[in-house]
Amino acid sequence: MTREQQLSRVFVELADTMVAEYDVLDLLHTLADSTVELLHVDAAGIILSDQRGHLQVIASTTHQARLMELFTLQNSEGPCLDCFNTGQRVVNVDPAEAKSRWPRFKAESAEVGYQSTHAIPLRLRDRVIGAMNLFCIENSILTDDDIALGQGLADIATIGLLQERVVRQQELLAEQLQTALNTRILIEQAKGVLSERAGMDVDEAFATMRTYSRQMRLRLSSVAGGVIDGSLTADDLLKG
Repeated sequence: MTREQQLSRVFVELADTMVAEYDVLDLLHTLADSTVELLHVDAAGIILSDQRGHLQVIASTTHQARLMELFTLQNSEGPCLDCFNTGQRVVNVDPAEAKSRWPRFKAESAEVGYQSTHAIPLRLRDRVIGAMNLFCIENSILTDDDIALGQGLADIATIGLLQERVVRQQELLAEQLQTALNTRILIEQAKGVLSERAGMDVDEAFATMRTYSRQMRLRLSSVAGGVIDGSLTADDLLKG
């Protein structure tokens, strides 16, 4: 499949998540997955600002990426945080400069296997609602086309979150984002439960739940609840 064909498919997938009653979590995980695929980076993570203005980790493609996002917020250091605070992309930072700007982040990311990191804002005009971190195992350089594409995907997702009806109803936006953040906690619990019960790693557990939710047209939170209360077993999820 050519990159143009991949891009067409991704735009369709992103547009499909922006129907009435769309799932905010699915939109953001689709953004993260698609960016990893199209930009050939190794992992992605997304942080969003909640209704109180606090940053929260909302989506990630791997467990290691999630850990790095949490590390960023806990230590107030890293390209994703700078990206959110300035509303500007933080890409292709020289390794020596990165070590100087974010010494703890740089050391921790190397520890989990990432040598370079790029950050793209989720921004509509002057409003920044989050940022997306892109993690690379090698010291990777993004081309101008890569950067434009990554920003384009982030812009689509941002518009999905801030579409006209939500812009007019700020309380609805805050409720949507807060619900997504609360649901994340439930999903993290379900990942751990399924991982233990089925003997799979947490990334595989999440992928299994997400695939099942899409196949059965169920909200991810409903599937997570079923895993936790035992009404959905690993066999149920794998059979689809």
